[in-house]
Amino acid sequence: MNQPIKRRLLFGERMLLGDGTEPFNAVIPFRLRGTFKLADIQRALAQIQKKHPWLRALITHDEKNIPWFDVQETSISIPVRIIPRQHENQWQEESTKEWHTLFNYEKLPLIRFVWIKGEEVSDMLFAFHHCLCDGGSAMAFLDEFLKTLDNPSTDIGTENPILGIQDVVPAHILNSRKQQLKAKFIGRLAATAIRFIPVGKKAIDRQDDYLINWKVDEAVSQQLISYCKSNEVTVNTFLSAALLQAFRKVKGSAAFNKISCPVDIRRFATQIKNDHIFAFGLMIVVSSNEKMSFLENLRSMQSSVERKTSKLNPYITMMVMESGHDALNNFTKLLKNGKSSNDCMFSNLGRIQIPHEYKEFSVDTIFSPSVIGPLGNTTTMVVSTYRGKMDFSFVGSEGYLPYTEALAIRDEVMQIIKVQLEYIAVS
Repeated sequence: MNQPIKRRLLFGERMLLGDGTEPFNAVIPFRLRGTFKLADIQRALAQIQKKHPWLRALITHDEKNIPWFDVQETSISIPVRIIPRQHENQWQEESTKEWHTLFNYEKLPLIRFVWIKGEEVSDMLFAFHHCLCDGGSAMAFLDEFLKTLDNPSTDIGTENPILGIQDVVPAHILNSRKQQLKAKFIGRLAATAIRFIPVGKKAIDRQDDYLINWKVDEAVSQQLISYCKSNEVTVNTFLSAALLQAFRKVKGSAAFNKISCPVDIRRFATQIKNDHIFAFGLMIVVSSNEKMSFLENLRSMQSSVERKTSKLNPYITMMVMESGHDALNNFTKLLKNGKSSNDCMFSNLGRIQIPHEYKEFSVDTIFSPSVIGPLGNTTTMVVSTYRGKMDFSFVGSEGYLPYTEALAIRDEVMQIIKVQLEYIAVS
């Protein structure tokens, strides 16, 4: 039996949840070498559910139709779907299937598991609703799942869940009259502005969604990291610059020269621990200057990224959003039906700190997560590095970025990396 726990969804979570008719799902695929029993997988899933209350939560609505995370006394297990493994890229087909499968969140948890079962190699996927958590949280429960799958007696601790804004925003800020007025003022201003922004009658027709995944070998990944270190820029900035240049080359004047990059809120709000199940993100937008050389651009973008990041204030941002629940529908409509103004969302999860060798099995690879939802331009690139190799997941929809253009952008990004690394090797 569990303690019943409830909490109202925050503004950002409600926006991601939507009205339940359109999925906003994320998928983390990984490949294991070893043989597994269903009972052991189910037990490991039960252990991570035991640690994290929100992995047991359903969604209920109160009399004002506001959604709540609702953990009941008897918890419902994470559903497991098993299919025989037929080929290497099956996980990509299953990922796209999972993107499009709604969560029946009034009856089942906001997370499910797919086992693509092979003789010696299995591919496995965690699929979860994006309102539940972000990629950072998901990597934490993936780590715990692997530990307990390997050794059921591993102690993974218990999460002290975030029960509302008061668990994130320090009391002296949350209760400050000045900060409250500021948040309300900005919130009202934004809500009013949103009402007057012209939006189309209906959303853009997304058409077919696709996933393009590729890896960069260890030697090139290492060279790229060294290149960035010696030029005092982050890999993130390098890849953003390469992506912007690739979009410009492929799309010409139709490119926006804008990429939105999520910034991990845990860097600023230390109350949110690495293993907290939480989905609140901060964003910055990066652009490049086409009059500069690649390297000049990198340095100028790096200082712009640092300037923008230093101005991020998760506490006031959250307070502003929490004051704007009544503007949620207008805001959602704007995101769905408004004209796209950026090329893509780019997220770099960095090095995945999950062991590779376990007693009972080994982790062959962890693929970069993918995520897709109904709020505007779906074009997203996620990068992560595991066992020294960079892995790219490029997600898009024909209606926003045709598949052939996405392939051309991928090739161009790889070409830019190659040229820059050759250039440094020569110089």
